[in-house]
Amino acid sequence: MLRCKKLTCVREDRVLFKDLSFVIKPGEIVQLEGPNGVGKTSLFRLIVGLSIPYDGLISWQGTSINDDREAFYQKLLYLGHKTGIKPELSALENLQFFQHLQPCHENIDLWDILAKVGLAGYEDIITAQLSAGQQRRVALARLWLNDCPLWVLDEPFTAIDKSGVNVLENLFLQHAARGGIVLLTTHQDLSLDEKQLSKITLKKPQDNFYV
Repeated sequence: MLRCKKLTCVREDRVLFKDLSFVIKPGEIVQLEGPNGVGKTSLFRLIVGLSIPYDGLISWQGTSINDDREAFYQKLLYLGHKTGIKPELSALENLQFFQHLQPCHENIDLWDILAKVGLAGYEDIITAQLSAGQQRRVALARLWLNDCPLWVLDEPFTAIDKSGVNVLENLFLQHAARGGIVLLTTHQDLSLDEKQLSKITLKKPQDNFYV
């Protein structure tokens, strides 16, 4: 279970949000929504421990993420704006590297995964030579090789066509069915219904814009 309690986020002396509280339980897919500049990416950076909240607490399984960062990171997969792939390796070699980190997935067909994310025919191209959207797809392919229960995904559908969105939605449903958590932002209209997808809406505070 992921719990955020009374979070306040301040950037450059401006309050992005304050007193934000929510709980996400195993098996839930949650979309974080709100207008640009309201702090969605900043909230994700707080949740994954890349930034420190001005106030409030973030806990995983009842324990503050600051108490044992290493244990928390073993349960977390975060895909932010940076892809986190190795540009000197091909798309296939990147997946082989991630597969080596997850021996339980050694029998998965990596070529099939790359086809699922629209990279059929690009498997052996050095990722530095791929477009930004294609590099993003290589990063997304990691989802098929990951057993971390908590997925935090910032705009995972960028540069993904409608069929690719459907493939990822099905993957999210499978992850949730195994008791995993998916927390994401997206500007895409998803086909998941209200029983499959919950939403958290960030709103700009009405007062105390500056501290």
